[in-house]
Amino acid sequence: MMELTTGVVFLMSSLYGSGQTNVHVDNIINSQDQTAAVSAAVISLSPAQKVVAQRMAIEAYLRQEFADEPLLIDIARCESNFRQFDDKGDVIRGIVNKADVGIFQINERYHDETAKKLNLDLHTIEGNVAYGKHLYEEQGSKPWSASAKCWSAGNTVSKSN
Repeated sequence: MMELTTGVVFLMSSLYGSGQTNVHVDNIINSQDQTAAVSAAVISLSPAQKVVAQRMAIEAYLRQEFADEPLLIDIARCESNFRQFDDKGDVIRGIVNKADVGIFQINERYHDETAKKLNLDLHTIEGNVAYGKHLYEEQGSKPWSASAKCWSAGNTVSKSN
């Protein structure tokens, strides 16, 4: 969590200037409550800036979480552009199918019951990512075949981006 928090703060500082976050980086690095520190850092950002900061944090989290499975990073990019929530704080939903939710656009109609049995909430970042990983381990990339043109070979994002 410390690495992710520090990364988010530095990303926000580089994008928006350290003065605009109104939080001193040293305070965040030394904070006992990392979640509260990140929340405090983004309070002064506009809704659009918060969405960008969230996307960058999610992308960084996924690159760390799925370093050995870069296809999952590409799938998340194609499915949601690394977004879990919109600028109003509501979970994002699919354009074609409103039952698709979050980073991995997991379909609630087909997967909500299983997610609940696994004690995962598809409406949270952690739950959506964990269920995406579970689904990938069970079925490979098949659940995301509709977006395969985006994430298939030749269209993948390098790990260094």
